[in-house]
Amino acid sequence: MATGRTGTTADGHESHAAGGNETESYPGLAAALEDGVSGAVRFDEYTQILYATDGSIYQSRPAGVVYPRDEADVRAVHRIAARHDVPIVPRGAGSSLAGQTVGKGAIVLDLSRHMDSILAVDAEEQRVTVEPGVVLADLNGRLEQEGLKYAPDPASENRATIGGIIGNNSTGAHSVRYGITQDYVESVRAILVDGSTIEAREVVLDSDEWTHLSTGDSLEAALYRTVREVVESNEAAIEDRYPDLKRVVSGYNLDAVVYTNEDDERCINLATLFVGAEGSLGTVVAATLDLVSRPERTALALYAFDDLLAAMRAVPVALEYDVSAVELMDETLFDMAADSNEFDRYVEPIPDGTTAALMVEFDDELVSDFEAAIERVDDRLLERGAAFDRIVALEPAEQAALWKLRKAAIPLLMSLPGDPKPYPFIEDATVPPAELATYVAEFQDVLAEHGTSAAYFAHAGAGTLHIRPILNLKAEAGVETMRAISQDVTDLVREHHGSFSGEHGDGLARTEFNPKMYGPALWEGFKAIKSAADPDWRMNPGVVVFRDDDPADMREDLRYGPAYESIEPATVQSFEAEGGFDHLVELCNGCGTCRQTNQDVMCPTYRATEEEIQSTRGRANLLRAAISGELPADELYTEQFSSEVLDVCLGCKGCTSDCPTGVDLAKLKVEVKHEYHERNGITVRERLFGNIETVSRIGSLTAPVSNWVTEIPGARSVLESTLGIAAERSLPEFTRDTLERWDEGRSAPPTDADAERQVCLVPDPTTNYVDPGPGKAAIEVLEAAGCQVELAPNAGDTGRAAYSNGLLDRASEQARDTVETLTPKVAAGWDVVYVEPSDAVMVQDEYADLLPDHDDVSALRTNTYGIMEYVDAFDLDDAIEWDAPDISLTYHGHCHQKSVGTDHHAARVLERVGYAVDELDSSCCGMAGTFGYEADHYELSTTVGDIVFQQVEESQGERVTTPGASCRTQFGDSDVVEESPPHPVEELAAALP
Repeated sequence: MATGRTGTTADGHESHAAGGNETESYPGLAAALEDGVSGAVRFDEYTQILYATDGSIYQSRPAGVVYPRDEADVRAVHRIAARHDVPIVPRGAGSSLAGQTVGKGAIVLDLSRHMDSILAVDAEEQRVTVEPGVVLADLNGRLEQEGLKYAPDPASENRATIGGIIGNNSTGAHSVRYGITQDYVESVRAILVDGSTIEAREVVLDSDEWTHLSTGDSLEAALYRTVREVVESNEAAIEDRYPDLKRVVSGYNLDAVVYTNEDDERCINLATLFVGAEGSLGTVVAATLDLVSRPERTALALYAFDDLLAAMRAVPVALEYDVSAVELMDETLFDMAADSNEFDRYVEPIPDGTTAALMVEFDDELVSDFEAAIERVDDRLLERGAAFDRIVALEPAEQAALWKLRKAAIPLLMSLPGDPKPYPFIEDATVPPAELATYVAEFQDVLAEHGTSAAYFAHAGAGTLHIRPILNLKAEAGVETMRAISQDVTDLVREHHGSFSGEHGDGLARTEFNPKMYGPALWEGFKAIKSAADPDWRMNPGVVVFRDDDPADMREDLRYGPAYESIEPATVQSFEAEGGFDHLVELCNGCGTCRQTNQDVMCPTYRATEEEIQSTRGRANLLRAAISGELPADELYTEQFSSEVLDVCLGCKGCTSDCPTGVDLAKLKVEVKHEYHERNGITVRERLFGNIETVSRIGSLTAPVSNWVTEIPGARSVLESTLGIAAERSLPEFTRDTLERWDEGRSAPPTDADAERQVCLVPDPTTNYVDPGPGKAAIEVLEAAGCQVELAPNAGDTGRAAYSNGLLDRASEQARDTVETLTPKVAAGWDVVYVEPSDAVMVQDEYADLLPDHDDVSALRTNTYGIMEYVDAFDLDDAIEWDAPDISLTYHGHCHQKSVGTDHHAARVLERVGYAVDELDSSCCGMAGTFGYEADHYELSTTVGDIVFQQVEESQGERVTTPGASCRTQFGDSDVVEESPPHPVEELAAALP
């Protein structure tokens, strides 16, 4: 195996080295690239695996990856690749669903790392110029201040790059209103295969500029001449073969590349050709895009139907009105959402008996009176009996909930247990909306003939339905059925004057069928254009077009094929709910949501480093490689795998809620780390951190001496050199006045058998021995609300610290002790409450996997709460006349609570008692329990923290509050607050009358 490092240092910084034995397969190539570019070059085996997949069903190892810093680097890569006769695959976020960004033996150009600048914004002309690595959500965030936006809105906008959007000719839910990417690309600058540059823009045919550009032996000149010749000699075929649809995202855009402009001049714009070319003609390094104004208000009406085909027949009716979107959801989605902890609340408003629903959106640029507009649609769809009910959402929060449900379709479907999955391969075929009902009925017949089913959702208004047949691609029969369905459906689409792709492009999934779509004359034209721009066919070969001697076959290079096998390792935790360790790993479908940088929790280490290996997808890909034989079986337990893949995972659990399919990397990490410890032993630091209760108790008993010792000059350096505890990090200051001692010495309220609720408050190690303030506040608030409160003796250590360090035997032992200690209280009717969020979630979540056969775990989990969750769940604040200080709060929630959906309680309660609260949509603080204390991770920890600190500085709150002890430590060590922030329950206590 290759032993070279991935180019990532332990603290997450980029290394320029390209190591590993895999370079031997490409003699001289890596060295030439190292000498020729300023960006990093990586040819090691880990990097090849990381970039072998994207969001599709395909997998193909590249030669290596280059992270170009600028256009000069891109040009150099093209020239070096030409000398070595190696393919090039441009890549952005790698979220493509058809296999556009994987290439066997290719140099992958990752343009997302450095080439991500917004070069110019012209608000007056509504135009922007960007580099290809700019993420769409970031671009729109910058444009919002101008009241503008880039119109096409793919669901992947929080990680999709403009380069990928141009390559795929992307669109989104509002294509009914705005069309697709080719409608908004004014010009591009691209590097052709020989390293030459083309400035593709509008050129008047037969003008002096045309003559200059089309004359000579350059690739640019050949491309201009060839495109014109192909278009002008195939006008009838273009008219016949290109469907009259808003969405045609397949082949080359010959129907739009030559046109008559507003001045009645015949023009050619090769920028339109590069749009949707999927990197097969060259690498886009800059683009100028047209923008649109941003509507200020929108309204949604959801129409419920008791029949799917009735909903389809209603689509053209809805399109008769000034709508900005018409989206479909079906009963499969509703049923799965109702069974999901994350999405069940979003499906509650859907009327009973709904088989299909159409979401119809209006915006205030098209409609001045939302209610009147909805009434007009009601008259056609509701009152005449097509739909049996409808919901109206005028407020942004209500609309967001419905959109959340609509966008839940793919995550819910891809999380189906077992090997059969609803795979994307024909899911974005598009037909005229008027033919949708007939098309869907015939599609259902195709599925029935092949013995499978599918869910129906997405962009009905544009005629694009995401229909994903459920197949097992690990079986030969499943692969053959996939191709047979594709053959039948492409025939069906042609009959209905549609397009094989209306959103996700050709890639490896649909290029095979382009000759059928466009006919022999245009297919020959496609090949002529490819040859003109790329004579040796090195730019992303095999997509959009293919050689006659190397025909495309959608069955090749599958991530999961008949030859795929996986190893199911023995585990301490139960993986029964996920179908096994291997199935949990395989839940990652490569969509790249973990690369998002502007919302949710996942993935904090990727945000800090922009390293693929430090994303959830990257780690899952390497885990899958190890259990499927791509890497040696024991690779999981090597020092390299541990340090580079697992150790820099914070265990924040954000992936359990934010990953569309619920890949629980934190659970996978600790399982592998446990076996690593079994084979390689445990460090003193890990043993120390894994026994945090004992360490804290000793520190408290010996305080203040224990605190003074660490302040002796040189003591911190010794701790770093011997134990690996960061010298820069402030250490806990232990107190002899523990929460337990305070509780014993206070005048407690008399036992009240009639108390509305009885609470067993558990003093976790930090609350008991380091910072009793939140514990005292919790008791004060609970007693003020009429609860009887007792501290739980000998139950402070839930095993969270041991679990996070991969010490699963110790964690299981602590979990068993906790269950046995607290079960009698639960059986007697007491509720268990934790001040520390990570401990509450440990009991609520991880205990089920650590103790799957323990009879009492379920009852304890059901009756365990975090303190703010408890107050909110039982409306305890209603019993108190609050007197909150006149101050606004910035609330940073705990990532573990976000993972189980209990984070929102704190902000809700604080607002109800009288505080103004700015609830941050923030990721992990970077401290992550003991992670931030580790010297080799300290820099990464603070870098992650800086991202949250920036959000705090931008917040309007006057004071920060956060429930996690780790979060309070991280904030206390920063410059954004003067001292460690209070726990939200302390803010409640401050508001007591």
